[in-house]
Amino acid sequence: MAGKFFDEWNIGDRIEHEIRRTVTETDNLLFTTMTHNPQPLHLDVEAAKASEFGHILVNGTFTFALMVGLSVGDTTLGTLVANLGYDKLVMPKPVFIGDTMRATSEVTELKPSKSRPNAGIVTFTHELINQRDEVVCRCLRSALLKRKPD
Repeated sequence: MAGKFFDEWNIGDRIEHEIRRTVTETDNLLFTTMTHNPQPLHLDVEAAKASEFGHILVNGTFTFALMVGLSVGDTTLGTLVANLGYDKLVMPKPVFIGDTMRATSEVTELKPSKSRPNAGIVTFTHELINQRDEVVCRCLRSALLKRKPD
C-alpha cells in the first residue's frame, strides 16, 4: 500500500509525484469519444487549426482525471474510504498533444470525521504541470481516509 492513513498526514506535507505522463492523440481521442464530447477543438484538426490555438486541444476533463490519477499512488491508494468532492477546479493553461505532465499534491486541511471515528478528511491541493513548468490544472480534493489501525 502506497497511500497514507489520515493520522500520517500533516498540514503542509508536499509530494512531487514521480510518475510523469506524455499526453497522446489516442488519449485525447478515446477519452473525448468515450464521454460523448463532440467539441471540434478536441476532434477536428481543421477546426482546431482555425482556432486561436492552431491545433487540437486536449479534453479538459481528461486533464483533470490525469492529475488526480497521477496523485493516487502516493496519497490515497489503499487508505481511501471515499472521495468527498473536488473544489476550485481551474485550468489556467491549455494542454496539447505531446505535452508531458507531472503532478504535485499538498495537504491543506485535516479534519477528523464526526460520523466515522475510524476515518478523517484530508484536503489536498493538486496541481498538474507541463514540461514548460506551467500549471495547467489545479483543484482541491477532499478525501475520507482510514485512520491507522491500532
